[in-house]
Amino acid sequence: MTTTLHGACCTLRGGGILIRGESGSGKSSLALLLASLEDGAFVADDRIVCAVSGGRVRGRPHPALAGRVEVRGQGILSVAELGVASCSEATLDLVVDLVAVSPRLPELPGTADLLGVPLPCLILDHGVRAAGLAPLLIRAALRKSES
Repeated sequence: MTTTLHGACCTLRGGGILIRGESGSGKSSLALLLASLEDGAFVADDRIVCAVSGGRVRGRPHPALAGRVEVRGQGILSVAELGVASCSEATLDLVVDLVAVSPRLPELPGTADLLGVPLPCLILDHGVRAAGLAPLLIRAALRKSES
């Protein structure tokens, strides 16, 4: 089964990350930020083609958008021209949901169901992202999902 999801996709430490959120929430910006890190890579923006293979969800760019990213106020840019590493596909290990606000002391992290496969889900609100904590929290969530 294959589906196309709205979001952004990147890798960090080899772990695939699907970033979801409303239009303008910063999905592409966060994916570029993570991909620009030494152990990061950009996979896809806007439309992520997802399929299950061997019980794992794999994400790749829609062919019309491969190697490109929309940066608000800048237009559609080439990932290569931005000097960001990229890869053609990622096995997803984490879903990150971007929200405007979240409770001060939220419930324990849950899971997201993608094509019948449960994946750890991290919810990041605007305040956490504005404070620059997203990469740190995503790294921690990836480490946790490995154990």
